[in-house]
Amino acid sequence: MTDQVRTGGCQCGAVRFRVHGKLGRPSICHCRMCQKQFGNFFGALVTVPKDGVEWTHEEPTYFQSSVNIDRGFCARCGTPLTYRQPGALEIAIGAFDDRSDLAPQIQVNYAVRLPWVEKIFEAPTLDDPDFYRRQEQIISFQHPDHETANWPEQGLKL
Repeated sequence: MTDQVRTGGCQCGAVRFRVHGKLGRPSICHCRMCQKQFGNFFGALVTVPKDGVEWTHEEPTYFQSSVNIDRGFCARCGTPLTYRQPGALEIAIGAFDDRSDLAPQIQVNYAVRLPWVEKIFEAPTLDDPDFYRRQEQIISFQHPDHETANWPEQGLKL
């Protein structure tokens, strides 16, 4: 990982962050708590420098999921953002604006993974041009993957 400054945030833009310093090793965790937090098969996280995180808008809201573990999320849109333990903070890889070089390097709690998770990319892919044309018509209210000077507090509405 490089020492570059990285930015990111939640889906609605209420919680935004800037990370200064070298990131740790990106990982995915298969534990049930990460599955629940992310609403997915696993949680993808990267350790950030202890004093290197600057919350540039609102800060995450935290839920204590177990002894010494808090999980942060946006109180407005629900985006999962952090895994916090004494002395360490990890941020969800998907919350970074640029995730291109954050490929997970290790799997944690592999023994409790869902038994079929290794085969998900063997499933057929959808190749329906009509589906993709419809997708292009969707108007996204998601905050863009970069800093903005202003963003509607309640999100955009039609």
